Amino acid sequence: MTIEENVKKIMSNVDAAKAASSYSNQSVSVIAVTKYVGVKEAKEVVDQGISHLAENRVELFLEKYEALKERELTWHLIGNLQRRKVKNVINFVDYFHALDSVKLAQEISKRAERPIKCFAEVNISGEASKHGFSKAELLSALTELSELAHLEIVGLMTMAPFEATEEECHNIFGQLKKLQVEISEMNLPKIPCTELSMGMSRDYEIAIQEGATFVRIGTEIFKDL
Repeated sequence: MTIEENVKKIMSNVDAAKAASSYSNQSVSVIAVTKYVGVKEAKEVVDQGISHLAENRVELFLEKYEALKERELTWHLIGNLQRRKVKNVINFVDYFHALDSVKLAQEISKRAERPIKCFAEVNISGEASKHGFSKAELLSALTELSELAHLEIVGLMTMAPFEATEEECHNIFGQLKKLQVEISEMNLPKIPCTELSMGMSRDYEIAIQEGATFVRIGTEIFKDL
């Protein structure tokens, strides 16, 4: 399989999942996660019409950003970000998907030269190994987050456990959708919370059915190369 063939199959699956969902009228952005491939493969993905690229490590993000900065792309940082590294990368980022604490939010706002679009990471499944706010922690932090000058909470992010069944994935993603709607309806300053970043190669179709607007796909794009 080639990257072109893989991308075509994924886009077809995305369209089918949207059609099967209650959210068929909303857009879904496919983010190519390029953390396991080089610049050459990342360029091939862009040539197939995918304009959203993601990295999970600061060093790899900056490498790809530098190599592809002449292209019209939207850049996503999806990995957990240490506060000491915020200043190195945050002003190159269009979307940050792993906001998991108020302290990190404060550091981002301090170092950013413009409002940074962030997804609050929510540990819906309650896994001890996962980062993120609990639902209660996030709700109690919203007022404080809304007061940060250079931060915008555009939505929520979560990941289902690797071993989750389809039913469990539906449940986890459905819970995040409910929380997103609840927060959006609060109409807090700088917290529109209209987007959902959820779903990866193994479960993106389920995530779309439950309301995802951004899906992060790596393995399915680059498999069989």
